[in-house]
This record gives sequence, C-alpha cells and structure tokens, in this order.
Amino acid sequence: MFSMQLFKRGMIKAVLHMLILTYLMYLLFPLLWMISTSFKPTPEIYSGIPTLIPEVFTLDHYVSVLKEERLLKSILNSLYVGVITSVIVVLISLPAAYALSRYKTSINKAVMGWILTTQIFPAILIMIPLYMILRSLQLTDTLAGLVLVYVVWDIPFVLWMLQGYVKEIPVELEEAAAIDGATQSQIIYKIIMPLLLPAIGASVMFAFITAWNEFFFALVLLKSPDLSTLPVELARFTGIEGQARTGPLAAASFMATIPSIILFAVLRKWFASGTLQGAVKG
Repeated sequence: MFSMQLFKRGMIKAVLHMLILTYLMYLLFPLLWMISTSFKPTPEIYSGIPTLIPEVFTLDHYVSVLKEERLLKSILNSLYVGVITSVIVVLISLPAAYALSRYKTSINKAVMGWILTTQIFPAILIMIPLYMILRSLQLTDTLAGLVLVYVVWDIPFVLWMLQGYVKEIPVELEEAAAIDGATQSQIIYKIIMPLLLPAIGASVMFAFITAWNEFFFALVLLKSPDLSTLPVELARFTGIEGQARTGPLAAASFMATIPSIILFAVLRKWFASGTLQGAVKG
C-alpha cells in the first residue's frame, strides 16, 4: 500500500515536470528559432526546409545590421529612453508607495482607484488628447516627450506593485528602530530600502522593458528618422508588400534582446536579497 502511494506520487511529479518542461520549450522555441535563423545564409532561410541547427553558420546578417547607422542610432535612442524612464519611474513611485502604505489618509483609496482605473483603458483611446497635450508643450517628435509618456504610463502599475511590497514589511521594524534612536531618514535608507531591493529591481526591469519594447507611442509621436526607437526601426525590415528581410530581422531582433538579458543579470542578486525571514521574532 505504501509503495503504491510512493509510485503515484512519483508519477504525479514526473507528469508535472514534463508539463513544466513542455511549457518552457513552448516559450523558448521562438527565441531559439530566431537565433538559428540569424546564423543561416539567405538561401537556406528561403529553401523551405525547416532546420533548427543551421547547415552553414554565417555572420553576414549581423555584419549587414551593424553597418546600418540608423539601427545603431535607434538602439542608443531606446537605451536612453529606457534608462531615463526606469530611473524616473522608480524615484517617483518609491516614496509615493511608502506614503500610501504607511500614512492612512482619505485620499489613499482614491489614489488606488485611479491606479487600477488607468490600467483598464487601451492606449489608443488616449492617443489623440495625448498628442495634443505634447504638441502644446512642444514635445512631439522629441525623446523627452516620449520619456514623459512612458513615465506617466508606467507609474500606476509600478506604484501599485511597490505599495504591495511596502505593506509586507512589518511596522514593528520601524518602531524598534525608532526606539533605538534612529531618525526617519535612517529608518528608510538603512532598514526599508535594503528590504525593498527585490521590489526595486522588479520595478526597474518592468519600466525598462516596457519602454524598450513599446511600439505604438514611439511610432505616432516620433517622426524624425534619427529619433526612432528600436521597435520602430525593426518594423522597417518588412517591405511595403510584406516581404521581410528575414535574416537581418532575426539578427537585429536577437540583438534587441541582449540589453534585457544584461539588465536581468545585473539585477539578479537584488532578487535574492531583501528577505524578511527572521526579521521579527514572536
């Protein structure tokens, strides 16, 4: 009887592992196919014979992509927009999330309602009034205007996410530090901030990746070719009749994933820190 139960548990675990592995392969296969295509010569891409491993490896597509000055310029534009957006969003959302969690006022519910409401409406509904506002501020066709749009668009979700993290930190930690003579600034920077490192890392990644991948606002607001961001520039690899430059497009798309991977590698240690385990006894 006992061995039968162990067998059933083993089968359940095996099935769960197979399902997880299948799901991971489903998620990773498009990335693997894109990388494979980027190293295939053009005749092999259009041969009609699908192969995951290229028969002949070539770097011609990467060379042709790196020779295009507009693509390199668009990468720099996207980096500029993504970095500035993520920094501003976190600097605004972090103190606001702390205030919403620790100081109970009558406007807290209104603010949280506003946060949730902003996530309901699609971007297309606000495009015309947003364009008119930016035009009156002379911020259309500028990277600063695009950063402003991304900051306003990202703050509600990041604020809601950070507010949940702050609420999980016991108030007793702050009270104990205050009893020991710590000032409010010391409590925030020496106690609260280290515990919020995973939340800050997640917020930075969300804001950066959102700005890095966003296409619609950048397409409408930026008209100068020198100001175009990477998603807009990648769209130009497809011709008017839908004939895509598949090899260079795959190479450029793979290059577009590298900054996100690097950012995750840099912030990875933040996700392992900030644990609350053992912080409060009793």
